[in-house]
Amino acid sequence: MEIETPRLRLRPFRDGDAADVYAYARDPRVGPIAGWPPHRSMEESLEIIRTVFSAPGVFAMEERESGRVVGSVGFVGNHPAGEQADCPDDEVGYALSPAYWGRGPAPEAVEAVLAYGFTDLGLGRVWCGHYAGNWRSARCMGKCGFRYQFARVGRAALLGETRQSYFYLLTEEDWRGRVSGAL
Repeated sequence: MEIETPRLRLRPFRDGDAADVYAYARDPRVGPIAGWPPHRSMEESLEIIRTVFSAPGVFAMEERESGRVVGSVGFVGNHPAGEQADCPDDEVGYALSPAYWGRGPAPEAVEAVLAYGFTDLGLGRVWCGHYAGNWRSARCMGKCGFRYQFARVGRAALLGETRQSYFYLLTEEDWRGRVSGAL
C-alpha cells in the first residue's frame, strides 16, 4: 500500500532503502531522542528495515521530488495505557532526517497515516508519545490534533536509560471533527 501526500510518498520499506535510512539514522540527533541508539552501519539499517520496518502499517517517508527516504512513520503497536476491547487503538511513531526538521514533512506524514488508521483500519483512538527534551515531536503532535493525556517515568529499553515520557491521544471522533472543519 502507498499513500501520496503533496510532498511525500508513504510506502513499504525496501532493502534498497538501507543507504537512505543509514544516512539519517546514524545521526546522533535522531535515534536517542526517540529512544534508540544511532545506527552503526548500513547493515544495521538493513536489519531494521527487515525486522522493525517490515511490520504492517509502517511506511518509508519518501520525498517525492528526490526519491530519497527521509524518515519513517507508522503504527507501532497497541498502546498499553489505552487497551479497551470496544475501542481499537494503536500508537503512531515517526523519525525524520534532521535535514527536514522544521519543514513540515513529519506532520504531513502523520496526518496521512492518521487518515489511513481511522478510515481503513477502523481505529478508535491513536496514541503518540515523546521523551522529555523532544519538543519538536511534541509540536508535531499538537499540529496533528493530539491532546496531552499523562506523563510517566519509564525505561528507554534500547538505551538502558530511565526517562520521562509524555503521552498524547487523538480519538477518531476528534479527528473527524478536525477533518470536516478543514473542508
